[in-house]
Amino acid sequence: MPEEAAAKPLTYEVERHAETVTVKCHGRLVAGLTNEFYKDVKDAVPGSKVLVLDLKELTYVDSMGLGTLVRIYVHTKGEHVELKVLHLGTQLRNLLKMTNLMSTLGSAEDHGITVA
Repeated sequence: MPEEAAAKPLTYEVERHAETVTVKCHGRLVAGLTNEFYKDVKDAVPGSKVLVLDLKELTYVDSMGLGTLVRIYVHTKGEHVELKVLHLGTQLRNLLKMTNLMSTLGSAEDHGITVA
């Protein structure tokens, strides 16, 4: 099996600076990888006031990945943590619009959640 095929399609770094946690995502947020990603992000939230999801290098999101982003949104809201979603790519932006979730994240700005 070639090394490229064995590589995970999703990688991410979780960085903490004071009360802000930044998660930089690379690759594809797809079924099979979402539970580990959600757990790692959820575990990084306690003690923070802001969670930044930097999706600049996220190339594709399937329905399970979309569900995971919604789970993160719900979790941060329940923990009173501000969520900032940065650098929505064209595919994810279209997916959010198609599923009417763009309006949910858009209205989230009224609750201190930023979508850029």
